[in-house]
Amino acid sequence: MTKIAIIIGSTRPGRNGEAVAKWVLERANARGDADYELVDLLDFNLPLLDEAIPASMGQYQNAHTREWAARVAEFDGYVFVTPEYNHGTTGALKNAIDFVYAEWNNKAAGFVSYGSAGGTRAVEHLRLIMAELQIADVRAQVAFNLATDFRNYSEFTPAAYHEGNLDLMLDQLNAWATALESVRQPAEAVAA
Repeated sequence: MTKIAIIIGSTRPGRNGEAVAKWVLERANARGDADYELVDLLDFNLPLLDEAIPASMGQYQNAHTREWAARVAEFDGYVFVTPEYNHGTTGALKNAIDFVYAEWNNKAAGFVSYGSAGGTRAVEHLRLIMAELQIADVRAQVAFNLATDFRNYSEFTPAAYHEGNLDLMLDQLNAWATALESVRQPAEAVAA
């Protein structure tokens, strides 16, 4: 079964991302079309990028990098849950993405964002990053507005129509993650 990580892209105290990601996970699991799992950046406590060799070389020196690489490698696709900070994604998410390279390649990504403008500019930032990592990002996304989908900007109260947006995004994500499966296989396995 296709395995999809729902990555909580904020480590900030009082973050809204955990509630949003749990909402995504609950609805995704009800679909029964993939194995969905939360991945919280807080659990990895990654320092500011501290690898001397570029990630594209795959020569990870630090235990925390190897642990993160193994976790990223487990999945066929990702749902990035991101707030928008200053027209971009979070430093914590960008840092985590930059730690590894090949583990992201030939997989698929979808986005769930939140912010004063629905977090859409953070997603545009992430789409550029996905291209460099050889990740196929899907068009559909879910965008929550802090003023209308959160009570007092902190209690998550999403409008019902977001469920349809989530289903569409997950449909596209699973289709791409499945389609890219043969590309992810080692060459000798594909030839057999």
